[in-house]
Amino acid sequence: MIKEKDIQNKIDSKTKPLGALGMLEAIALKICKVQNTLNPKLIEPHILVVAADHGIAEEGVSAYPQDVTWQMVYNFLKEGAAINVFAKQHNINVLVVDAGVKKELKAHTKLIDARVANGTANFLYKPAITEPELTIAKNHAEKIINDISSSTSCNVFGFGEMGIGNTSSAALIIHCLTGIALKDCIGRGTGLNDEQYSKKIDILTHALNKHKLDKRNVLEVLHYFGGFEIATICFAMIACYNQNKLILVDGFIASAAFLCANKFEPKIIDNAIFCHQSNENGHKYLLAYFKATPLINLNMRLGEGTGCAIAYPIIKSAVEFINNMASFESAGVSNKEVELA
Repeated sequence: MIKEKDIQNKIDSKTKPLGALGMLEAIALKICKVQNTLNPKLIEPHILVVAADHGIAEEGVSAYPQDVTWQMVYNFLKEGAAINVFAKQHNINVLVVDAGVKKELKAHTKLIDARVANGTANFLYKPAITEPELTIAKNHAEKIINDISSSTSCNVFGFGEMGIGNTSSAALIIHCLTGIALKDCIGRGTGLNDEQYSKKIDILTHALNKHKLDKRNVLEVLHYFGGFEIATICFAMIACYNQNKLILVDGFIASAAFLCANKFEPKIIDNAIFCHQSNENGHKYLLAYFKATPLINLNMRLGEGTGCAIAYPIIKSAVEFINNMASFESAGVSNKEVELA
């Protein structure tokens, strides 16, 4: 078992002042600990874009119609979306997961069928997901990670999502599991105007007051307010943790899924890198809850795993420096201690 002090000694011995590479040093330390090595590697990175529909979309909580979910899935498969562009730029494999899109989708080599149902129920009137459906989502998620792990050498997974209405689901999940004020968790999603935004707050407040649930119980919160993509990502992240994979956390929705995973398995935080701060209002509060510093903040709010793909070169740089940067000894450079002696 590699000791943390040995990893830190390797980082500190590089030809630089102590801590001079800032967050790159923390990332390198984290990856070494996850992989239990002084010579970490990032192998065949994958981003899973998990798609599903939400019954709450019927209430007009999104600026876009629900058909956009399945239309964007086909865009992902045609490699026309932002995530495809950025992933291709950095040699990241993208797979799309149908966790519960309302429209039946045609088979595709890059599409994983993990359907639970044709979208969740409208949680304004009844729980979004049944308990048996949560079990199905869990089984699908574990199979996805197991299948990829058995057919590739992938040791780093990023998670993105697509689902009209899913910022509403995520806002309620985050409020329930953290205690952050609901209004602070609710953002404008796909670009709501002031009137639509006010309506969204009213609808989600009404839904919260309607259901009497134990907000500390993550299964119950997913049961009432979850999405199939959020549940699938949550359980897939746990499967990654159980296999000692590095987990790249994207924006608002993926972070809500990670929050659920963290409630099930608190130590999963050790494997997680928060890639960016979304411009969706509640994300900054959730990052503060985790005491997490995201790698980048570019005012993005697209989802799809784009934050993971954009941040990946930074993570790769952390691995490169710890593996390939010269040490004071190997370079024949005097360090500060020698100079002061």
